Amino acid sequence: MLMPLYADVLLPLALEGTLTYTVPPQLAERLQVGCRVVVPLGVRKFYSAVVVRLHGETPRAGYVLKGVAGLVDDSPIVSERQVSFWEWLARYYMCTPGEVMKAALPAGLKLESEMQVLRNADFDAPGDLSARDAEVLGCLSAETPKRIDALQKEVGGADVLPAVRRLVERGAAIVEERMVRGFRPRTETHVRLAAPYRSEAALNALFAALKRTPKQEALLLSYLEQAGAGAALALGNEAVLAEVAKRDLLSRSGCSEAVLAALRTKGVLETYPYEVGRLGRAAAPLPEALEKQLSAEQERALAEIHRAFEHKDCCLLHGVTASGKTEVYTRLIRETLAQGKQVLYLLPEIALTTQIMQRLSRVFGPEMGIYHSKFPDAERVELYRKQACGDTPYGLVLGARSALFLPFRDLGLIIVDEEHEPSYKQHEPAPRYNARDAAQVLARLWGAKVLLGTATPSLESYHNALAGRYGLVTMATRYGGVELPEIIVEDVAELQRKKLMPTPFSPRLTEEVRAALQGGEQVILFQNRRGYSPVLECRSCGWTPRCTRCDVPLTFHQREGRVVCHYCGASYPVPARCPECGGTELRDVGYGTEKIEAAVRAVFPEARTARLDLDTTRSRTGYDAILGDFAAGRTDILIGTQMVTKGLDFDRVRVVGILNADQHLNQPDFRAYERAYQMMSQVAGRAGRRGRRGIVILQTRQPDLPVVESIVQSDYGAFYAEQSAEREAFLYPPYARVIYIYVKHRDERTCAAAADTLAELLRPHFAPECLLGPERPAVGRVQLQYIRKILLKVTPELPASGVRRTLRACRAAVLADARFRAVNVYFDVDPL
Repeated sequence: MLMPLYADVLLPLALEGTLTYTVPPQLAERLQVGCRVVVPLGVRKFYSAVVVRLHGETPRAGYVLKGVAGLVDDSPIVSERQVSFWEWLARYYMCTPGEVMKAALPAGLKLESEMQVLRNADFDAPGDLSARDAEVLGCLSAETPKRIDALQKEVGGADVLPAVRRLVERGAAIVEERMVRGFRPRTETHVRLAAPYRSEAALNALFAALKRTPKQEALLLSYLEQAGAGAALALGNEAVLAEVAKRDLLSRSGCSEAVLAALRTKGVLETYPYEVGRLGRAAAPLPEALEKQLSAEQERALAEIHRAFEHKDCCLLHGVTASGKTEVYTRLIRETLAQGKQVLYLLPEIALTTQIMQRLSRVFGPEMGIYHSKFPDAERVELYRKQACGDTPYGLVLGARSALFLPFRDLGLIIVDEEHEPSYKQHEPAPRYNARDAAQVLARLWGAKVLLGTATPSLESYHNALAGRYGLVTMATRYGGVELPEIIVEDVAELQRKKLMPTPFSPRLTEEVRAALQGGEQVILFQNRRGYSPVLECRSCGWTPRCTRCDVPLTFHQREGRVVCHYCGASYPVPARCPECGGTELRDVGYGTEKIEAAVRAVFPEARTARLDLDTTRSRTGYDAILGDFAAGRTDILIGTQMVTKGLDFDRVRVVGILNADQHLNQPDFRAYERAYQMMSQVAGRAGRRGRRGIVILQTRQPDLPVVESIVQSDYGAFYAEQSAEREAFLYPPYARVIYIYVKHRDERTCAAAADTLAELLRPHFAPECLLGPERPAVGRVQLQYIRKILLKVTPELPASGVRRTLRACRAAVLADARFRAVNVYFDVDPL
């Protein structure tokens, strides 16, 4: 008698831990850890789940066992290391492994259960059905199930679910669940020789019979030539027949579909679907790219990185902008691939992948794959499957933070480029992880190394390097001896007082832009706010339109002719008149990138301009087109949000204008100055990367701030010393960890009461100076949910596991209260 087999599975749901199912005997030999299975949950729901453990241990008494309904994969698509990584993420970032799984797998690898309805053929409809129920029943078939959404459209009017529920209760209808695959492989029609004709004798007889049909004979000859049938038959091995696409066969033979159909009818040729890849085929590497020599400073940095990796798992490469860090990365990648190991190259912004991809593809060609959220899901699935179970996985993967979740065979190196970037932090939904920190855990699981690279390190990373936890390598000069740009501070308040700024551009910025245009050089203007104007305001009473779902003013988008909420995405028509006073004059206040673009066209009509922000890069190719035109010199002035600050490399940019530095300096956040320094230093670094020295015009109302002086002098050491002392005095990272605790509910009083209750439960466990709040954040309502926030500072002497237990226990106590069962409480660990 066979022993029973059980499978512990992980579902893409916010469930604590795994669920156990019985494995049917017919699946026992084929099922492996890491495969996906279809499992029932609840009465009629089915989900795809990943098997994380197979065992013979009988579950505890009272555990209701259900059986695995089906096997999805013939081979594992998730490794044990991936599951360990998911479990660490769930533990550290205080969510569930199922939420991590949901984020980790592309949508196309998750099967969805859809409710469908059939008419019960055995039901004799009594006359007492309501008109609505009878109408719904009349739309149902006993043979073909109908989806709820299709039924809704057919019937129209109110929601059909109540009627369906009543019909099911009466036995008039049957509800069933069918699994729908989100990913279907791309296929094309191929042609093959039917089995009876795969011998020389059979073919000779066939050609004799086809003498009277020359077109069929020609098509068959063309097929045999393309399939390499002569060599295959000579070897006596029909398995080596080459694949022949139907379109290629018809094209090369010059025959029509009708000729092929005739040979199919005779049983000579067969057609069948053949899976083809969506992933593009990269060109072979260029010899000149492989032979590129490093400068003396790059060679020194590379040697120091090697020495650091002898004793440390992680190294920080602190190199000024345009110092040539990418060439150092390239050399390390080549060395790692030569050892037979894989490399993951992380970038914070999808916009960066275009330039880096072009540079790396010249060196690594088909060894490199690219993975990020702008790719169609089918392509992401295909790359995932290639890495998990393909014959030739990519040695180098270039991607945004989600690339951490790809399956690897033998990971040797992770490069985190622009490691300081807030874009590495996932905010919504869970897991709210930081890819920079998670990369180091993933590397430890593989015994791999991590290289963090940036010109403006995060305070945490620089602190770790100075403390000896990371290696530290510096590159203090630009490649080729090019000077760092000259940074000129313009006091906007003084200029406006003297009425010298009728446009968003100071006189010096206007002068420098004009000179650059006359010299055939390029300009970048940085304004980190999209749209035309952040606020519309009634001239008479000061009323501003606000989102009905969020506690924020609406941003005016002139090109769309609408006002838009940048938190929930809702848009509204521009009000014709003020609802408060009836006034008809609404003025736009402040500048967004769209308004800056209009101002540029007015002041510099001869310039070719482009805008790089979320509104102009909705599509996958939006980034490529805008950046490609700028790189090729088809654009003179590029206006952009923070996308233009992140590692872009252009030869002819002479002038960079930072139009509103105060927007970053005045944020109510302990990281405000750090972000301002990083963002403005990075965008300044786009200037003068080749040829003569660049010029940066920094417009601010606070020219005397120490952080502004640090930016002007490019003095990271002074900036770090000042900020580090302040962080230490007030217990902020890197001297304490921070956890934000968010409480959300649709009713403001319930939200506030739940937050107060949670804070009272937490206070006995933490020092008063470490637990701040609850408070109403600057944006106190988003998508109809009111928000309260508690800030917790976790000092080094507190054990992390104990803190997590306390937070979870206190949250559970709050949610156990009947008043707060609908309240959402979650944790944001190490927020940015």
